Amino acid sequence: MAVFTWMPPPWRTVCRMNTVTRRTLLIGGVALATAGAGFPKLGDPFTLGVASGDPRPDGVVLWTRLAPNPLNEDGLGGMPNRVVPVHWEISEDQGFRRIVRRGTQVARPDSAHSVHVEPFGLRPGAEYFYRFKAGDHISPVGRTRTAPAPWEVQDLTMCFASCAHYGEGYFTAYRRLAEDHPDLVLHLGDYQYEYAAKAADVRTVVGPETRTLADYRLRHAQYKTDADLQFAHATAPWLLVWDDHEIENNWADEVPEQPDPNFADRRAAAFQAYYENMPLRRSARPNGIDLQLYRRVQWGALANFHMLDTRQYRDDQACGDGWKTCAEAGDPTRTITGAEQEAWLLDGFRRSRARWDVLGQQVFFAERDRKDGPVEEVSMDGWDGYLASRDRITRGWVEAGVRNTVVLTGDVHAHYAADIKADWNDPASSRTVGTELVCTSVTSGGDGNDTVDQTQLRLNPHIKLHSRRRGYVRTRFTAREMRADFRTLSAVRTPGAAATTLKSFVVEDRNPGLNAV
Repeated sequence: MAVFTWMPPPWRTVCRMNTVTRRTLLIGGVALATAGAGFPKLGDPFTLGVASGDPRPDGVVLWTRLAPNPLNEDGLGGMPNRVVPVHWEISEDQGFRRIVRRGTQVARPDSAHSVHVEPFGLRPGAEYFYRFKAGDHISPVGRTRTAPAPWEVQDLTMCFASCAHYGEGYFTAYRRLAEDHPDLVLHLGDYQYEYAAKAADVRTVVGPETRTLADYRLRHAQYKTDADLQFAHATAPWLLVWDDHEIENNWADEVPEQPDPNFADRRAAAFQAYYENMPLRRSARPNGIDLQLYRRVQWGALANFHMLDTRQYRDDQACGDGWKTCAEAGDPTRTITGAEQEAWLLDGFRRSRARWDVLGQQVFFAERDRKDGPVEEVSMDGWDGYLASRDRITRGWVEAGVRNTVVLTGDVHAHYAADIKADWNDPASSRTVGTELVCTSVTSGGDGNDTVDQTQLRLNPHIKLHSRRRGYVRTRFTAREMRADFRTLSAVRTPGAAATTLKSFVVEDRNPGLNAV
């Protein structure tokens, strides 16, 4: 693999590319003034960096958003109220001597001047570099790659992370993740938090608690100004799904955490801002309060990534949410995915011919009891609160003969590794049918500590690891095995901590269950 050298954005550097010679450029029927024809002189509009995502064998999504003044309270980043042409290029080399695709995309004010480009015709399993130009400014260079051809079994290094609160720490984990040179990055939710600034924060969160479109745009912009996050986005393509804090804590479909007559408007605003600020395909463009985020991405014949949405379609949390002993959680009609997404997932299992089927999702999947005695106490916000849903999904991959199933999870601000059992009524003697890997937070909860919940480990022997340190998980998928390295940082309330491997596990092909290494 070529070594990718990423440079921070040239905040005041003006760079030159080939200039447009026509005084007016017509794109999609919209006349656009170009440089030299009354185009407004802006400060550097690429303060939020660049990103790529959702790779396919012949293409990938390229993203940027123009914002010369990213922390403007109106959430529009200091851009004029007009459409702006943005030129893009893809090259086989970092110096852009072998350009293979180029074009122009319109950045519109009603999309916060975000740009989503979906080039095609690229080579499968290949590394590419990309950049954008607006006016006289050129963006930082990003590195991306396409997915392998559907019949190829190509090894994959994939890192995943979740839960990054800007105020509660520095995003060093993103930089360390990028330094592992992943081919792909998964983000499993809580990319940003809705809360206003707190006295204990180590970095100042701008703006009030997010409720309006301007609020969410501003919050996303502040996060994207972080150099460590920009570095991680510019290093590899990302697959993203949300959890709750992209809107508000513990929302469930159209039900907010607390009564809120304006929740539908809040949800629509959050969805719009999320799409504007993420490298998502046009198929994810929101329609009011709806946005289809669940999707499947194939990494050759090695892995299928089933990216789930366990927020938008779920029934409200049982028994009023929280940790409960709750008979309602066993109601067979309850769902965490909704019927349509569940059917889509089960069909994907039946059609799969991959070595590994990976569920990228948000909340704890395996059983997690925390109360001594004959009565369990479990979280109503995770799959323990939706027992029938979990049973149908687990049974679905077993009956489909899925070769290897790995569930990836965020949300809980702690590292976990767990075996998934066929029957949670008797987990001690039930066979293992899959593996769950849970990543801790990037920063949420502050520095964390070395305290291990021994009660959880004793009550849940299928759980093989628990750690409250911050960090991420690095995985390596091959035809023969999946290796997971649980990476941790000593501190996040101060920047620059090194990452070390707390513990590693291997899952062998056709042999579900965690093996410590």
